[in-house]
Amino acid sequence: MTHETRPAVVTPAAGPGGPYRVAIIGTGFSGLGMAIGLKKAGVHDFVILEKAGEVGGTWRENTYPGCACDIMSLLYSFSFEPKNDWSRMFPKQGELLQYIKDVVEKYDLAQHIRFRAEVTGAEYDDATGTWLVTVADGNGPDGGGRGDEVVRARAVVAGMGPLHKPNIPELPGLESFEGAVFHSAEWDHDHDLTGERVAVIGTGASAIQFVPQIAKNVASLTVFQRTPPWIIPKPDRRVTGLEKTLFRRVPGVQRGYRNGIYLMQESFVVGFKNPKLLKLASGLAQWHLARQVPDRELRRKLTPDYTMGCKRTLVSSDYYPALMRPNVELTTEGIAEVRPRSIVTRDGREHDVDTIIFGTGFHVTDAFDDARITGRDGLKIQDAWKDGIEAHLGVTVAGFPNLFLLLGPNSGLGHNSMIFIIEAQVRYVLQCLAMLDASGGARISVRPSVQDRFNAWVQRKSEGAVWVAGGCTSWYLDRDGVNRAAWPASTVSYWLRTRRLDPADFEIEPDVRARGAAVS
Repeated sequence: MTHETRPAVVTPAAGPGGPYRVAIIGTGFSGLGMAIGLKKAGVHDFVILEKAGEVGGTWRENTYPGCACDIMSLLYSFSFEPKNDWSRMFPKQGELLQYIKDVVEKYDLAQHIRFRAEVTGAEYDDATGTWLVTVADGNGPDGGGRGDEVVRARAVVAGMGPLHKPNIPELPGLESFEGAVFHSAEWDHDHDLTGERVAVIGTGASAIQFVPQIAKNVASLTVFQRTPPWIIPKPDRRVTGLEKTLFRRVPGVQRGYRNGIYLMQESFVVGFKNPKLLKLASGLAQWHLARQVPDRELRRKLTPDYTMGCKRTLVSSDYYPALMRPNVELTTEGIAEVRPRSIVTRDGREHDVDTIIFGTGFHVTDAFDDARITGRDGLKIQDAWKDGIEAHLGVTVAGFPNLFLLLGPNSGLGHNSMIFIIEAQVRYVLQCLAMLDASGGARISVRPSVQDRFNAWVQRKSEGAVWVAGGCTSWYLDRDGVNRAAWPASTVSYWLRTRRLDPADFEIEPDVRARGAAVS
């Protein structure tokens, strides 16, 4: 983005002319978890920059029919903020979004949030020891705001999450299509699908939730599948009144439920590291498929040819029945081209279509390809990651002092609650900030050798694991087939690694020019 004049610098109320102590990007579980952690640590001089007009992150953006969590509600919530009246074992989008809003209200976070403040870039300023975060302000009456501004902050915490940039594949002729086209994460609720001929491209976690919902009302639904997912039954049910009473009145019961769910989910990691042990789980998935899909040919198309866990294992009890409906067709032929009112598959067949919906997931390993993040000495994030994205513990990147990522490279999970990882990372970031304050330093940066050693360990641990050796391609791997997303061990091991920061892992530099600007 080019500007003729330098954007105005926002001066916080915390100190005339001084920067914020911390700028947080995003108001999903990551950003809000960081904000709560700061407040609990006695830090109130921070700002949360949110591109939208309300909080919620992925649970604000994903509003497609049937949107729900595939981790049980009693685990998919902050450990320090249990909700004892969840309506279901697997919460739907609306209930999760309300939980997030309730957390914002309880911890009085709204006063720290700047809505419609989309971060378009961040640059580290050596002269002051602060980050200059460029914000496209959209708060004006016409949505245009006051133009770009720069928010100064001593530290930046990026809490956008890994699944926020929709991935729309390049299909020949897509631009010529005359009907409606949208991604599941950008659902067009103004467009009525009733009686339409709809094409769904992709069969990932979102598609298996919205396909059963829209199949009831459309004239025809064609699902274009590239790779079938492994699907196990979803043991969803309403949380009973007795359970809610016990959660509310008997100390430890809800914690016991949560711990039991955590241990059940965590058991999958043993199989991910030793794929032969996944036979029991894959047997359950095969039984589930055989029970719900009696048609032999359809069952063949829906049977994965890769090891379970190589891609994200999905949970659903209504996806397979939806494919059995007379108005639904599954096609496994690749797409050759898109025409103004149809999609042509590689077998030459033309499918008449009114609307195309992409359920093709998100950019993960390439999500930072266009990011404008510049560290010390003009180091751009693309140059730092020219050989692949990496960070120490998924949090800190060499050459980018006072910058912290939440759910960064190799801290993703395919088997358990990401909120467990978020809480571990928040504690780790707080330790980094506390060490910085205690030392009187201006900046803290992970040593390159420490980052290299950690990432060498990640790749060693990934050898033979199902994500790498399972016979599929997935968002866990980059274009070179290297694991850049998944944590290659148990979540317990991640908790242990982040529980106590090792000061020797970091370089802390004093800067007399920055001390006047730093808020301690």
